[in-house]
Amino acid sequence: MKVIATIRTGFRSKFGVPRQSGLLESVKGTIVFEPGYRDPSALRGLEEFSHIWIVWEFSQAIRSEWSPTVRPPRLGGNVRMGVFATRSPFRPNPIGLSCVRLEGIDLKGPDGPVIHVSGADLVDGTPIYDIKPYIPYTDCRTDASGGFTDSVDMHALDVTVPPDIAAGIPAGTLQAIRDILSQDPRPRYQQDPERTYSFEYDRYNIRFKVVADKLSVEGITQTRHENSTR
Repeated sequence: MKVIATIRTGFRSKFGVPRQSGLLESVKGTIVFEPGYRDPSALRGLEEFSHIWIVWEFSQAIRSEWSPTVRPPRLGGNVRMGVFATRSPFRPNPIGLSCVRLEGIDLKGPDGPVIHVSGADLVDGTPIYDIKPYIPYTDCRTDASGGFTDSVDMHALDVTVPPDIAAGIPAGTLQAIRDILSQDPRPRYQQDPERTYSFEYDRYNIRFKVVADKLSVEGITQTRHENSTR
């Protein structure tokens, strides 16, 4: 397996990353190919598709041993399910699969060609093994069942960002931050209303608290990271 590219996103760590791809299209990413794969002809025809599959490595979850059961966050981290019945990063082979929207292809940039996507659920710098087009007539199964995930209610948190905290943050970045927070990035087993949580996205450190279904942002400060997905 050869790493053909890496992805640039605003996520500096696993905390805050959407639990599935495609949930938040306000979250942007850029796929940058390794020098040996920067051939525009390899992308010929890809611009005709609206979505792509990314095959990638769980580079921050590599372990020497594996377990046949894991604790899915969707079930609160209290129930064990078979690893092959989940999308847990802790697998015999640390391979991930994400479906993202293809926003555009830049053939002429200094690192070109690069692919711009939205809806990615990958940490910044994640290695990519392959890219394939999403084909609706075969990849979309309208009669599919979601197993145990069908029985778990998903609801968005009510996010409040005070105007003085939101001031000066680019609109697109602020919307992405709101969307990420609405999905409740906390581990399912952490529900302390007194605790202040924090994570980094793009060039910002975001601090927040959650009481019931209401999330309040305590502060957003700029970090020193220079890399940005914009």
